[in-house]
Amino acid sequence: MANLTGGCLCRRVRWEATGEPAFAGVCHCRNCQRYTGSAFEPFAAFPATNVQIEGDLKTYEDQGDSGQPVHRRFCPNCGSGVVNELEAVPGLVALLAGTFDDASQFKPGMDLYWGSVQAWIEAPVERQRFSKMPG
Repeated sequence: MANLTGGCLCRRVRWEATGEPAFAGVCHCRNCQRYTGSAFEPFAAFPATNVQIEGDLKTYEDQGDSGQPVHRRFCPNCGSGVVNELEAVPGLVALLAGTFDDASQFKPGMDLYWGSVQAWIEAPVERQRFSKMPG
């Protein structure tokens, strides 16, 4: 995934990530479901120093299971969720896979919060599954 690009629905927010992600996965926690308006939130986590974002973002401060803030950043114009930053995982930026210009570049390696997966979701067996956030 060297040099990945993406942005929000209205294209007022654009981002570029370089190098390989630290990890990529699909989160099934209820907060991610609510945030995306979907059954899950696919993401790729990159070192913050490898991500450049252009355009204005608003932030909704959520609370993770760790008790620490999750900064959910979205476009104030179209409402697209673009990036999350978890204080429990400093130095990483999670780019939402739905914002990738080329979604075929997204390769999830794990499912998080499998304990709250929607009953109608089936994930490939080759991905690791964690009932919550791995330590």
